[in-house]
Amino acid sequence: MSVIVLGSINIDIVAKVSRLPIAGETVHGSDFFTTAGGKGANQAVAAARLGVETYLVGRVGGDRFGQELLTSLRDFSVQTEHAIVDDRAPSGTAVIVVDRHGENQIAIVAGANGNVGETDVESMSKLLPQARVLLMQLEIPLSTVELAATIARKQKVPIVLDPAPAYQDIPAQLYASIDIITPNETEASQLLGMSVHNPETARCAAIALREKGVGTAIVKLGSQGVVCATASKTFFTPAFPVKAIDTVAAGDAFNGALAAAISNGLSIEQAVMWGAAAGALCATKSGAQSAMPSLDELKSFLDRHRDIATSGVIPIL
Repeated sequence: MSVIVLGSINIDIVAKVSRLPIAGETVHGSDFFTTAGGKGANQAVAAARLGVETYLVGRVGGDRFGQELLTSLRDFSVQTEHAIVDDRAPSGTAVIVVDRHGENQIAIVAGANGNVGETDVESMSKLLPQARVLLMQLEIPLSTVELAATIARKQKVPIVLDPAPAYQDIPAQLYASIDIITPNETEASQLLGMSVHNPETARCAAIALREKGVGTAIVKLGSQGVVCATASKTFFTPAFPVKAIDTVAAGDAFNGALAAAISNGLSIEQAVMWGAAAGALCATKSGAQSAMPSLDELKSFLDRHRDIATSGVIPIL
């Protein structure tokens, strides 16, 4: 059984700086590089690196970046036969600025990702009979995400949505189709119009998201941990202690690992633990897809942090 990712494929243009610039300010950088990215592609790589058969449905442009991006995905064992080369648009681009603490600012140009539509959903639907989970984000048109969710729901395939970048006006019917939603604190704040900045406010946000019709709400708090609310329980998982170098793709690592765990039949508590561990490991490396941990790395990391891995699920009221 497999994970299907319907989402974006980008080329990331990354600049390293000592601190993030404020509006209108120019700061000097210390390094510059390009790398394969896009939330859809990153999350597909994260799942595939954990040994799960993973299909990516999406688009790249008819440019040199497009071919490089598909080659990179195949090198990470992601199945790309349902990824389209779109000659009408350039490949999606993300311009990323990362400071010395690993914090980042990102500007995205959709390119071919903006053309992901009904044709791509038709390709995705052919894969659903063998899928254990459908993973999506919001770097492709919202209407496409809605259509895909409707079809997957009818076929009883669990849907995980990473609501990034966040919309304040996500339709009620989409919320009702989502089995698991995984915003970080900033995205949860934007979705709900409330301040989410610690475990208690994350608990309130997770409950509010469930009240919108979502089955399970997971709110990621970075170094503060993760809060998860299901129909029967709400729990907190503390963050794994690591020295962050680059947090750009840590959320993508979380989502890919979460989907992989679900595909493997693990409980929601175990799936959140996998996600938290993968995100922590990813943050210790530079880059996006190249920073995703392998299954051996993940298991070794969980073994080294057995104190959190075995007792790190804390029920909260």
